[in-house]
Amino acid sequence: MKKILSFMDWGIFALRSYHYLLLLSQLLTEGGPSNSTWLNVIWLMAAFIIPLIFWFPQWRRNKAWFCIMELLLGGSYYVNTVFHPDLASKAEYLLPSLTMGYLWTRHTIWVIPVVALIPITFQSHLRLPWEQTLGIGTDNLLFCFIGIWASSVANAYYQKNELVAEVEQQNKLLTHYAAEIEKMTLLKERNRMSKELHDTLGHSFISLIMSLDASIALLDHNTAEVKDRLLRLRALAESNLNEMRSIVHEISDEEELNLIQQVKSLVVIFSEHTGTDVTLRLIGTEPTMPFEVRQTILRATQESFTNALKHGKASQLHLELRFSESNVQFFIRNNGKPFDKLEYGFGLTTMKQRVEKLGGNMSVSSEAGTATFTEVRCEIPLKGVVMHGKD
Repeated sequence: MKKILSFMDWGIFALRSYHYLLLLSQLLTEGGPSNSTWLNVIWLMAAFIIPLIFWFPQWRRNKAWFCIMELLLGGSYYVNTVFHPDLASKAEYLLPSLTMGYLWTRHTIWVIPVVALIPITFQSHLRLPWEQTLGIGTDNLLFCFIGIWASSVANAYYQKNELVAEVEQQNKLLTHYAAEIEKMTLLKERNRMSKELHDTLGHSFISLIMSLDASIALLDHNTAEVKDRLLRLRALAESNLNEMRSIVHEISDEEELNLIQQVKSLVVIFSEHTGTDVTLRLIGTEPTMPFEVRQTILRATQESFTNALKHGKASQLHLELRFSESNVQFFIRNNGKPFDKLEYGFGLTTMKQRVEKLGGNMSVSSEAGTATFTEVRCEIPLKGVVMHGKD
């Protein structure tokens, strides 16, 4: 992208340089050695060099002052050649008009009428027909607008480059947010499980270790008591095992019965980290559902949220969950940019495979108009799905 902008800058610079160097070569070749010839040579060199102090490709300072110097020096030389037809270098003001049009800004809009009115300065002196005068002014104006068009193309490329960089930055932020959310969720669950295991099983294992140490010490002195201790230790170990199974099943059951809470937590965290307006609607009562169904809904929601911001640049998201005894349906709608042709990348493909593996179906639709939106619709049956983690 930067190479294109540099090419256009240097191209305009080369055209302007060609204009002045051609006039200078004609003056030196065809003009006789006289004071007026050398004066015109200095004039041309000043018209070529001095404006470049204020603008040079990839080294810009002040475009407005460039146009002022260009008109004062180059424009005055152009008018001078018209008043003195005996000069060897006959100037036209087309390429300088093109250059000033290319450097057009809101501060140099006055250039447009000036290049069009330059021929009027010598119209009365030469007694030119108004049609010819207007033709010369129109030619200058045409080249000025060609320069403005070239500048617009260059600015469009520049803005596109800036937008691409901004999109890449936003994508990096979204990826970072998704990783942080997953990391926070895993860390929270790990901490909760470690606390449960520590509070319930920690003291039991300490008792086991201490009893085993005592049994080892009594092994050579009181075999009967050691046997009695070992029987009690076995009962304690069995009790601990049952307690651990109870904790695991309790955690599993709690996760399976708290899909709504997990979805709400996901919505809150996503909204806080991305600043997106997310609404949630729940219809029906959440039934007991398999682990795979719950996990698929959470992963599909995360992927849909990420895609809405990453590809659609959405600012509003709406999630709707509908529960029934036979199935669960969820719809995720966003107000982002609609797509012309749906392409299944890694994320959408994985989501579709997850849903279809459970016997469900998924569809993605997009519509442009007064109410532009993109929607992901999924339906997963609850009957016939094998429960995860059940004995």
